[in-house]
Amino acid sequence: MNSVSLIHVIILAVVQGLAELLPVSSSAHVVVAEKLLGLDPSAPAMTLLLVMLHTGTMFAVIVYFWRQWRDTYFRNSETFKRYAWLLIIATVITGVIGEILIKLIEKTAFRGQPKAEVEQLFSHLELIAPALAAAGVLILIAGLYERRRANLNVNLQDVDRLTTQKAGLIGVIQGLCLPFRGFSRSGATISTGILAGIPKLRAEEFSFALAVILTPFVVGREALRLIKAEHIQTAGALRGAFTPSLLGALFAFIAGLLALKWLSVWLEKGQWYLFGIYCLLAAAGIAALHHIGY
Repeated sequence: MNSVSLIHVIILAVVQGLAELLPVSSSAHVVVAEKLLGLDPSAPAMTLLLVMLHTGTMFAVIVYFWRQWRDTYFRNSETFKRYAWLLIIATVITGVIGEILIKLIEKTAFRGQPKAEVEQLFSHLELIAPALAAAGVLILIAGLYERRRANLNVNLQDVDRLTTQKAGLIGVIQGLCLPFRGFSRSGATISTGILAGIPKLRAEEFSFALAVILTPFVVGREALRLIKAEHIQTAGALRGAFTPSLLGALFAFIAGLLALKWLSVWLEKGQWYLFGIYCLLAAAGIAALHHIGY
């Protein structure tokens, strides 16, 4: 982490903050930025920085959505219990699917290697490009589907539209996102909600509520990975890795608030599909970068 300057942290934080809360895969954008800055995205300290940036955007989500969550999830004890159950179901399914995929990838892609970690693949642009393209296709399909039914009078207070089955499906899709940089978590989960018939703003609220629950587990996983890394042997070295990450989280928080406002405006105007087009163009750009040697 010593090779990462303050300006590097700020750049990555702004990229993360803007991209994380838009359905365009913040991880893909941060990895590309790290590549262009000459950093190693698969290094333990860099993956810790990435998840700390996620933490910054998580707090941006809490600040931005708190009033909506209060009105939706905390109206009464019955509503709170119902949504808490849906969030727990989706999160547990995400954890099971994600862990199975991660172990499967580590045992197949790194067969015979003693310290195989899925994070070793995070710097491979040739894998990020198709994952981002897949997210773009899903977003595009959901956006066009949403536009086709835009003439229907959808009651956004109809909480019964989010069922256990639909929450479970969103959890499955979120689990598929975990091992793959480029397969946008927010893009995939919101799109899945739209295709399942959930009102788009309700799908957005639920997707980011899931992110708030998931982020602490991801941060803990990467912190343990950093501690176990061979080059982190002292408390001072550990603090040296965490300090710039905390600063990055602050900048990511500020950028995240701006991105959330942009996302909500595009959702309200029925322009969700435009994010899909962007993902496809970005995937082509990332593939080009890999072709020229990044």
